[in-house]
Amino acid sequence: MYRVGESIRVDKRHSTGHCRTPSYIRGKKGVIERICGDFPNPEQIALGIKDPEIITLYRCQFLLEDVFKNYKGSSGDTLELEIYEHWLSSKL
Repeated sequence: MYRVGESIRVDKRHSTGHCRTPSYIRGKKGVIERICGDFPNPEQIALGIKDPEIITLYRCQFLLEDVFKNYKGSSGDTLELEIYEHWLSSKL
């Protein structure tokens, strides 16, 4: 489990089928902004698994200049996304 304020990196892996983690955010560094709670794994639900694993969902914050190479806005602009724990890593 991650803590609010902890630095994370989104895994940069390929997925097939239903996935709530956008490809543009994979491999990017961010910070845990809040813990949303524990929920059934939506990827497993989409596959019809009857008893999906329960995993923690986090609201993660990313600097837009870290997400998009040619971002021209303010250096403090951020993006927040809700990402499930199995997509996160503390290895920066």
